[in-house]
Amino acid sequence: MSYRTAAASLVSFSAALLLAACGGGDPDMPTSEQPSEEAPLAQGSVAVVSGGGAAARPQGSAGALSVSDSTRIAAATATANSSTNACAAIRPFYWEVGSASARMASGSVKAAGVSTSYGPNTPMAVASASKWLYAAYVAERRAGALDASDIKHLTMRSGYVSMYGNCLASQTVDACLAYQGNDAYTAAADERFFYNSAHMQKHASMMGLGSLTAKSLATELRGQLGSDLSLAYKQPQLAGGAYTTPDSYARFLRKVLAGQLRMGSLLGSQKACTDPGTCPVGEALVSPTSQSWHYSLGHWVEDDPVTGDGAFSSPGALGFYPWVDASRSWYGVVGRVQTQGWDGSTQCGRLIRRAWVSGGVL
Repeated sequence: MSYRTAAASLVSFSAALLLAACGGGDPDMPTSEQPSEEAPLAQGSVAVVSGGGAAARPQGSAGALSVSDSTRIAAATATANSSTNACAAIRPFYWEVGSASARMASGSVKAAGVSTSYGPNTPMAVASASKWLYAAYVAERRAGALDASDIKHLTMRSGYVSMYGNCLASQTVDACLAYQGNDAYTAAADERFFYNSAHMQKHASMMGLGSLTAKSLATELRGQLGSDLSLAYKQPQLAGGAYTTPDSYARFLRKVLAGQLRMGSLLGSQKACTDPGTCPVGEALVSPTSQSWHYSLGHWVEDDPVTGDGAFSSPGALGFYPWVDASRSWYGVVGRVQTQGWDGSTQCGRLIRRAWVSGGVL
């Protein structure tokens, strides 16, 4: 992840800034509310909602109602399994697309000669995709009415920009904040976009979460987002420590689309300009992407004037890419674990999204 800065004098930043600890299973992953161990949907199959009916077609899907579900499924499946596009380079991975009511298509794409595979219930560190979860938690705590301080911290304009590494697994939220100068305030960065984990860590402390450990932090977030979500933290870092499954994150996105979480009405709101090269002078200092996107409340708005489609997303450094399309009709997930995997997963996920919306193979 290469960072764009507003001036050459700014310190260079580690690409591992938001990497969460990886591994197989997690002893702290909730078990009583784990997703059912159903087999992944066969590639090209349609999900069925409770009661046996077909997955409901979303309303207002940006003029795409003329595209049939079967056409979407075929296009997305062929795109995900292509050997010639951006998805070929990130194998193995899991992908999923759905509506507010159900998963509609998914697949586990394997790599030749590689034993690793990913499915809907594979636990994985999601790194920066943690940010969307925390912002949604705050929206619930505030009953949807965020104050000016909430907005500054959740759009990375608070001036807390000195968190350059991971926390320790045994620390509390406050101990993580104080660790190695993570809590340093930089006045020159206040009111300016500066991509850094410290914004949310400081905000969590201000929200009264300072005494929570990784385990109790997961319990706290699930209390607002839903006990049906399997969620753990490898470290008590709000911006990058979450550990979950593609299925569980997809449940979260379905709640956002369905309006069951207040984040649904906040998508794309309060967005900050992030590109030091194109924003008005002084508005943006450091961005992790070369795209001219905006940053909303814990998530990106993919509105680059050349390549963007207006989708909402929160890519993680390890290759987890969750998204909601611009029409707020569909969600998707690309799940895998690969150091510096964010860009490849983003490129593949965007192709799958385009294929789904348009019905054309890419």
